[in-house]
Amino acid sequence: MPTFTTPDGTELAYHPRGEGAPLIALPGGAMRASAYLGDLGGLTDRRRLILLDLRGTGDSAIPADPATYRCDRQVDDVEALRLHLGLDRMDLLAHSAGGNLAMLYAARYPERVSRLALITATPWAVGLPVTVEDRLTAARLREGEPWFAQAYAAFEAAWAGRGPFDDAMMPFFYGRWDDTARAHMSAEEDQTNDEASAVYGSVGAYDPPATRAALAALPAPVLVYAGELDTGPTPDLARRAAGLFPDARFTVQPGGGHFPWLDDPESFAGSVTAFLDGRCAPVPERRDIRSGRAS
Repeated sequence: MPTFTTPDGTELAYHPRGEGAPLIALPGGAMRASAYLGDLGGLTDRRRLILLDLRGTGDSAIPADPATYRCDRQVDDVEALRLHLGLDRMDLLAHSAGGNLAMLYAARYPERVSRLALITATPWAVGLPVTVEDRLTAARLREGEPWFAQAYAAFEAAWAGRGPFDDAMMPFFYGRWDDTARAHMSAEEDQTNDEASAVYGSVGAYDPPATRAALAALPAPVLVYAGELDTGPTPDLARRAAGLFPDARFTVQPGGGHFPWLDDPESFAGSVTAFLDGRCAPVPERRDIRSGRAS
């Protein structure tokens, strides 16, 4: 298992998988070990994935200062990985909460990003939070599912602050609630650093106006990838996020949830590969997101 040392002396681990040009992958959670990303729907057949365990997760060391779990404080961990790998520029993929780290990295080091793929990324860093009503509206799209009634009651209670975030609500995070989804969900408990997750988006982590201004000048092509059934970010919110970038591609995976590579691996891997190979058309329009509220 290869490791490298960050500027503050924390030893971080990463997991190379597959063959081909490197693709750096940042996990979400927030602060979930990278193991849940698996092979990202078979991307290892096309690229050499470099799955980073963020500080305090997976095989990476716990930092001396817990304040360094904050998202903006981890940007230089990503830069340290690039330097360790000897890459002048890198293709960067990030999932869910990890999209915020990727956006902050791209804002600070735009010249080091060749292509950026944001996979069902929650765009807190750019002042576009997912509202409770967004989540509930998206959840109601699943009314025809046999598990809907029990799962929706738990989902609504959790987001309204009247109940815990527990397994009963998890079907809404997957486009198909099958054995693959259940196995994926069951591994989550041992993969997330809850202390780090609480610090990740804490006060001071994000400066949306500054980040939006920096990303408006980003020269790298960006893929904003949404799942049709994702409760956060919803496709509409993801489209608004795509409007931030001067060279954006926006894709919605039919029937996809928050982990779209599990719902349709072939479609996911094909779409992401087409983007990385330069075969994906830009999003046709840009939206005004100035009214977006900061999280």
